[in-house]
Amino acid sequence: MPRPRLSIILPTYNRASSLRRAIDALLRQDADPRAIEILVVNNNSDDGTAALLASIDDPRVRVVDEPAQGLSYARNAGLREARGDLVAFIDDDVEAAPDWASTIVRTLDRRTDVDGVGGRVLPAWERTRPRWLTRAHWAPLALQDHGDEKRVFDRTIPIGLVGANVAFRKRVFDRTGPYAADVQRVRDGIGSTEDHELLSRLYAAGGRMLYLPRLLVLARVSADRCERAYHRRWHEGHGRFHARMRVADMEASRVKPLGVPAHLLRTALADLRTWGASCIERNWDAAFDAELRLRFFRGFVAQRIAKAGR
Repeated sequence: MPRPRLSIILPTYNRASSLRRAIDALLRQDADPRAIEILVVNNNSDDGTAALLASIDDPRVRVVDEPAQGLSYARNAGLREARGDLVAFIDDDVEAAPDWASTIVRTLDRRTDVDGVGGRVLPAWERTRPRWLTRAHWAPLALQDHGDEKRVFDRTIPIGLVGANVAFRKRVFDRTGPYAADVQRVRDGIGSTEDHELLSRLYAAGGRMLYLPRLLVLARVSADRCERAYHRRWHEGHGRFHARMRVADMEASRVKPLGVPAHLLRTALADLRTWGASCIERNWDAAFDAELRLRFFRGFVAQRIAKAGR
């Protein structure tokens, strides 16, 4: 077969029910079928995913088995198998718009000044959205909308783009290296920072990413992720992963009791005061927001203490 332009990497773990829809959306792309390949990376699924993949008879779809458990391992396995000079990442609970693949290829062919492109990840709610779950709470759902205008992100504006809708020139990974294993999501773990960590390295190396609003995917938001308990667990996990990353701006303080930067301690004290005042005023939304920030801090501190004790 001719070499494709775009390799679409779709890692999956135990989401056979949504995976079928994700693959069908990719097979409905308006791009020349010869221009794309779809690499579905099965990361030890035991829910019928293998049987589903075996039933798909389309030359664009290739199955890659990755026994090492973790999202970064799965993405890196896809990268090793990718034949295109462009690589795109998408999730197994996401459905791409019909022009998604063609928009990526056309954009990166025209915009030679950027290393990659990302776009909107908008919600498809499986139940009515709770009133409190505003856009301020989209991060735990891997949703993304940076507005209606094109924007370029780099080391001066180091805004992340989530891995549910992002593409790169494959040669970028010669500069950055692969996705990092120590900050990856494993099985059903939440709060991981593999996307943030990779883009931090790319921006530090002078890389530039384009945000393109018309590059659209829809993410199904299950009922359990609309519960406050899920968001509490995500923020605490996110704090743990950030403690592992050691991003420069978060490590800026010279004073670090127990390895925790002093400015995070000061912020946590302010958040604690906000939480208390909001509870007294019965402003439960503000109290919940402050609680989530405190849970991030708790996860961060727990990881640093655990690291120091080893």
